[in-house]
Amino acid sequence: MPVDRLGTRDVAVRSLALVGALHRPVTLTVTDLRGGWEQHRAEVTFDCAKEGPQHHTFEGPLLREVVADAGPAFDVRRRKDRSRFLLAVTGGDGHHAVLSWAEIDADFGDAPVLLATRMDGRPLEPDGSQLVMPRDRCGARYVSSITRVWVGAAPVPPYTGG
Repeated sequence: MPVDRLGTRDVAVRSLALVGALHRPVTLTVTDLRGGWEQHRAEVTFDCAKEGPQHHTFEGPLLREVVADAGPAFDVRRRKDRSRFLLAVTGGDGHHAVLSWAEIDADFGDAPVLLATRMDGRPLEPDGSQLVMPRDRCGARYVSSITRVWVGAAPVPPYTGG
């Protein structure tokens, strides 16, 4: 069983649930993320509204690879189908960020977005993984202690006749 940082008592290990339009929804821990996919490294600098400039090195799997293994409910052969999907990533504090599948898809933006399992060499258990947006200059989409990644099609905007 997990123990706290002092090794004195049991603590809950945070997990993230991959939910929504997926053929194989799944719940994963940081340990699962570290063991199930290739780990990528990103050295990042971003501006944090509360703490100013931040410089960190993160390691973890690519978000697109983890979600792809859960089987998004789109036709992978159709780029237009893939371009309509969104991901909403929610953290333990309720903060959430939205990405488009096209941002992370290798045929579109190919952004190397990570579900970090380590920050500056420190494992992120039991707090949970962190969303890392290496191309973002501000830290608003760096979601900590991820609890949920929702995947789904964007709604069609209503036609207004213009």
